[in-house]
Amino acid sequence: MSHVTLKSGYTELVERLNRFPQGAPPSDTLYKILKILFSEREAELVALLPIKPFTAEKASQVWKMDLTETRKVLDGLASRAILVDIEHEGKVTYTLPPPMAGFFEFSMMRLRGDVDQKVLGELFYQYLNVEEDFIRELFVRGETQLGRVFVHEPVLSNENALHVLDYERASEVIQTAAHRGVGVCYCRHKMMHVDRNCDAPMDICMTFNGTAQSLTRHSYARAVDVSEGLDLLQQAYEQNLVQFGENVRENVNFICNCCGCCCEAMIAARNFGMLNPVHTSNFLPDVDESRCNGCGKCVSVCPVEAMALVSANNPHQPKMKKVKVDEDLCLGCGVCVRTCSRASLSLRSRPERVITPINSVHRTVMMAIERGDFQNLLFDNRVLWNHRALAAVLGVILRLPPIKQVLATRQVKSQYMEYLVTHIKI
Repeated sequence: MSHVTLKSGYTELVERLNRFPQGAPPSDTLYKILKILFSEREAELVALLPIKPFTAEKASQVWKMDLTETRKVLDGLASRAILVDIEHEGKVTYTLPPPMAGFFEFSMMRLRGDVDQKVLGELFYQYLNVEEDFIRELFVRGETQLGRVFVHEPVLSNENALHVLDYERASEVIQTAAHRGVGVCYCRHKMMHVDRNCDAPMDICMTFNGTAQSLTRHSYARAVDVSEGLDLLQQAYEQNLVQFGENVRENVNFICNCCGCCCEAMIAARNFGMLNPVHTSNFLPDVDESRCNGCGKCVSVCPVEAMALVSANNPHQPKMKKVKVDEDLCLGCGVCVRTCSRASLSLRSRPERVITPINSVHRTVMMAIERGDFQNLLFDNRVLWNHRALAAVLGVILRLPPIKQVLATRQVKSQYMEYLVTHIKI
């Protein structure tokens, strides 16, 4: 590969990252982060990689590099959790995950000495919590979001339980995953380096399936069995942590156990709640005002400040308070119900069910369409998609509501796409 300047290599990498629907807005802070995580040569090489999963042979073609050397570079990147490498039936495929949930988080999921994690944590805090452009790109654009909240299972009544589907239960994800891993909480680890972390458990955030397979192989996560995974979930319940996971029904790759003070998703929900940055559960808390004494326990544990104390309007007790729920902000996690000692809170179903994408392809296509990036996803200008990948994407599009099909065709400006949308029924 020809030599390039530091700026040009990292500029190409930033452009590559912005082909993801989430985006990574350029800033001096982002360049400093990438400089810590990538060498100059790695930045240039990774900028050439396709969006879809690829093999070493494909990377070798793209990089115009000997296959043996290509594998060495890819495996080196995977060993540092920059790439996710998944083995299946003796074949390895690689994927460059987006920054979030991806290599930003992976870089802080274990204590390591090959990078200065204090400096990295400070830079992440600056980029995500001070500048906020990245958080807006990640959580606010479009209707379909990266993550969703799982309901707090211990507080489900028998009636509630009838309305909870398997994919809405964190326990079901743990029990059915092909691989399970637990790592250091990225959010609290980052906050620790700026003296803003809480005392919630650190070694508690979970990855599953292909992501867990890769991260445990390279010691960025610790492999756990079903029993330990459920024990960790119970620990999260006892700590009033919110389960925030990948917004898909099948093959969920992560569930974080989030606090309201450190977690990026909870902070976004607080700051941009009216824009629905996080998909809620299908429940809302219901207040029995005859039981509520206005103690405020539920207010203190709500991670997004959706609970508030207001006057009970009791003429005999003018200072008496009662709790009020802001349903537009509420995540439906149910943590508040667990903390109520007077049984004045219970869960009820939302008027309309929250729709969860089937899998990561479905979610990514929806996000790309809504954010105006679909053409980048469909026609990766680095490597052409194969027929199977293209068929998967088109299958999702053909199942979209008509208005979103129109958005997709406008973005791609393809007569072929227009024909498919208007003539094929699935």
